[in-house]
Amino acid sequence: MKTLIVDYGMGNLQSLYRAVEENGGHPFISQHPSELRNASKVILPGVGAFSNAMKNLKEKGWVDELNRVVKEGGVPLLGVCLGMQLLSDKGHENKLVNGLGFIKGDAVKLIPATNNEKIPHVGWNEVNLIKEHWLFNNIDDNTDFYFVHSYSIQLMNSNDVIALTPYCGTFVSAVANNNILGVQFHPEKSSKSGLRLLENFLKYSSA
Repeated sequence: MKTLIVDYGMGNLQSLYRAVEENGGHPFISQHPSELRNASKVILPGVGAFSNAMKNLKEKGWVDELNRVVKEGGVPLLGVCLGMQLLSDKGHENKLVNGLGFIKGDAVKLIPATNNEKIPHVGWNEVNLIKEHWLFNNIDDNTDFYFVHSYSIQLMNSNDVIALTPYCGTFVSAVANNNILGVQFHPEKSSKSGLRLLENFLKYSSA
């Protein structure tokens, strides 16, 4: 049961690798889209700009293979931080860019609701579960996770929302659509609760 961590040049690869390994998983970091066919789980990380990330994914051949293996083949995928935003239809950072289109919605910039709210949103903040989902099994509602981001997904389908976080009003901090999941926070930097979430993902079977 191998977990492929997508290496497209933008992401916390080693910290995710160690976190998956700590949970008894069998991670491997790959720069080769063809290796998706050998994976039982996929993690799409991301740090940086949406447009650069999509450019890299396209140029390195990941987009078509992710569609084939994840969207059509049903292999579970977890998008982390920018990786979650890339699941959306479009990103609005710097210029309008098409995303993977796995989750209906756009990645838009956070807008401060008070003078005390700074962008990027950095640090620990609570995750409010709005419905039960196996990804958060044995994780309490309102648990704090670690965030570093300036954008979030504005969803078209509220059924895809698992959790919200209070900042800039509220933003979507976790999504799920069948085998496709995303978290805006960094589970690999979120102590025991983050490791538990990764454990839940690794245990999941789409069969």
